[in-house]
Amino acid sequence: MTSTDFRPSFILGLLTTHGVDFVVIGGVAAMLHGSGRNTHDLDICFARDDANLTVLGRALIELEARLRRVDDDVPFVPDGATLRRVQTLTMDTSAGEFDILARPDGSPPYARLRQNAERYDLGAFAVLVASIDDLIAMKRAAGRPKDRADIGELQAIARLRGSGG
Repeated sequence: MTSTDFRPSFILGLLTTHGVDFVVIGGVAAMLHGSGRNTHDLDICFARDDANLTVLGRALIELEARLRRVDDDVPFVPDGATLRRVQTLTMDTSAGEFDILARPDGSPPYARLRQNAERYDLGAFAVLVASIDDLIAMKRAAGRPKDRADIGELQAIARLRGSGG
């Protein structure tokens, strides 16, 4: 797929329009909490019930999702059966890079991740964003240098919120 401008709001709006049950995680979640971090992809964790897998698949088709870093012409059919087997799926879409994760390392089970999440109004729609504590746990588990840097910033944001700052 050719390089496209990264448009996370478009992807999030489309997921919301389709009724997908998801929680925003990763760099975009950190940014929504107030991080100065820059990211080039959108990560979500998704509910794995049949109805949600169906609407997620429809949204992926509309986004023209293709498997990332797969040079061969591998057919990708994002139906419920395929998505049920997914733990992590990295894709290029018409709106940029998009990753879906069934249960990210360090994350609580989806129901608790969703319960802990904060609702962010993005204008035309609202999304659930992983709590700072859950984001920190996922970033600790990932352990990459960029994740370790994010942890300090997220902890500072949490302290400022706690002090009313």
